[in-house]
Amino acid sequence: MRHTPVETKIAAAETKKGHLQNSGIYYLQLGKGQEGGLGAAGADAVVLDTWQYYVELVPMKLGMPYVHVSNALHFDYTGQTPLCFYDWPHETSQAALARNCKGVEYFAEFLARASAVIRGYAEHAGLKVDWANPYATISKLAWLSQTPKEFDFPSSHLPPQFHHTGPFHDGTGRIDADFPWEQLTGEPVIYASMGTVQNGLANVFRTITAALAPHQGVQLVLSVGNHLDPEEIGPVPSNTIIVSRAPQLELLFVPLKELTALHLSRLVDEVLKNPIYRDKALNFQKIIAETNGLSAAADRLEQAFGLNQKASEDWAILESHFEG
Repeated sequence: MRHTPVETKIAAAETKKGHLQNSGIYYLQLGKGQEGGLGAAGADAVVLDTWQYYVELVPMKLGMPYVHVSNALHFDYTGQTPLCFYDWPHETSQAALARNCKGVEYFAEFLARASAVIRGYAEHAGLKVDWANPYATISKLAWLSQTPKEFDFPSSHLPPQFHHTGPFHDGTGRIDADFPWEQLTGEPVIYASMGTVQNGLANVFRTITAALAPHQGVQLVLSVGNHLDPEEIGPVPSNTIIVSRAPQLELLFVPLKELTALHLSRLVDEVLKNPIYRDKALNFQKIIAETNGLSAAADRLEQAFGLNQKASEDWAILESHFEG
């Protein structure tokens, strides 16, 4: 049986399905034990990650305000742009919009397969949820994305509480990573990491090292996580640095996926020789720095939870106390 392109993309995501199904169930099961804990801790509100599917049912049951953040890519369920799981270009033709909607439909089916426990929790909690609407439980107060607006597809169609803030960090509060800085040769660095979930894929790192082998005058840095023995990668260029975790903010990040050694080698050539890539990278570096995402996110959270108003009221009470 032949599959449509959408079905093929979904089939390729089967390895992710367990995570998609289990994450919401896990956090709801955890939530059952945390309902009293939130109150005991004196929590007035909570901030949740959209990748923890349906965990917002816990504060909904408690009548507690909550805000959503998208630490990873945010979800556009409208079909106006491709859902972030797909590598489709943004197009506005009827065929492209139909393709996008089909992609959302298939992803919704994935979530539905995990819905028995989730719906049972909602029913037991007395919550009425429109399960046909993927945005039904998204925070009405605020939904913040780390993605800078300049990095995103057009987004004016997203819910009004959605905001691009940019990265939620200012370089502090990050876990220190031991790194052999003395091994850097001064050559341009090509840094490859598969992130938190996908690190440990030895075959991907083998492809990367094979692609870089023919290139002189560059240095490869691999961040492979805690579960991969560097010996599993096999031969690497002599100046390669392999670490379990690297200080990413200090190193050039080059995302790599769905690659072959030959294709990646050609891409490396293009990036190294075409100045437009460096110019674009410097431009986006400036955009992120000027956006100040951490402050923007904090301001949105304070606004959503009414903290600015509460602070003003508290200050007025103090002033009246001292004047009295």
